[in-house]
Amino acid sequence: MSFSVPKGQVKSVIGPNGAGKTTLFNLISGALVPDEGDIFFEGRKINGFLPHRLCRQGMARSFQITNIFQSLTAFENVRLSSQGQVKKLLLFGSVDRLVQQRDETREILELVGLWNERNELAGNLSHGDQRHLEIGIALASKPSLLLLDEPTAGMTIKESRGTIELIKRFQGAVTILLIEHDMELVFEVSEGIVVLHQGQVLAEGNPDKIRLNKDVQRAYLGGDI
Repeated sequence: MSFSVPKGQVKSVIGPNGAGKTTLFNLISGALVPDEGDIFFEGRKINGFLPHRLCRQGMARSFQITNIFQSLTAFENVRLSSQGQVKKLLLFGSVDRLVQQRDETREILELVGLWNERNELAGNLSHGDQRHLEIGIALASKPSLLLLDEPTAGMTIKESRGTIELIKRFQGAVTILLIEHDMELVFEVSEGIVVLHQGQVLAEGNPDKIRLNKDVQRAYLGGDI
């Protein structure tokens, strides 16, 4: 497969289970090394780069299964991510001295709608709030590319709608590559869509083009939509 994600845009990757979507994310984010072919991020070949190195270079990711520190507060979760961008930390210094990181944490928690829950243990948050917290953690690393792996998985309709509105808040400020089965979200926020089928690109284009593609309808969307 071969495709690109223009800077500042939202591109979604859709397809049936087993199409290769998460494997694709694992390759891009450094969890897997490609057997052949090349992956480029901001003009640099990144084959074999480890995830922490890619994070330092501006790539962040959320996961299908929520990946947060359950025993820390929402505030502490986001602040830890923000602290990771500090070049020098005093080994025995107090985190309270990191004023910029504290302010950035507040901004992000307000963005994802969790400022009022800042002192709540992350494990006690609702499923939807935990998913939004994970997005906040990713944003705190100041990415230029954000990989979102099924951000509405397991959500209620109301929670999914909230996730759509959340993505719209920072849309354009960061490039987003999105895996999602919620077609309402995909068609509402995406500027481009890639359809995978059996590990290959079946179709690529804007939402209107994908919506009307007969091959896509037969393979994934289940008829006219």
